Amino acid sequence: MIYKVYYQDSQTEIPLRENTVALFIEAESERDVRQKLKDRPISIEYIQPLEGAYLEYERKREDFKVEK
Repeated sequence: MIYKVYYQDSQTEIPLRENTVALFIEAESERDVRQKLKDRPISIEYIQPLEGAYLEYERKREDFKVEK
């Protein structure tokens, strides 16, 4: 399954909506996503599973790139 992960680049600063970034990652579950990203110095805000029409919409974006 593909997940969209919303995150901040800094773990030490207060999260600001304007600084939120997203990445797409392939994983088995939300727990697997967190495990794959645990070594990165980011602050995860939200993990959203992508399915159906929403996944197709995201695939059409030019910056859509799935990490494994």
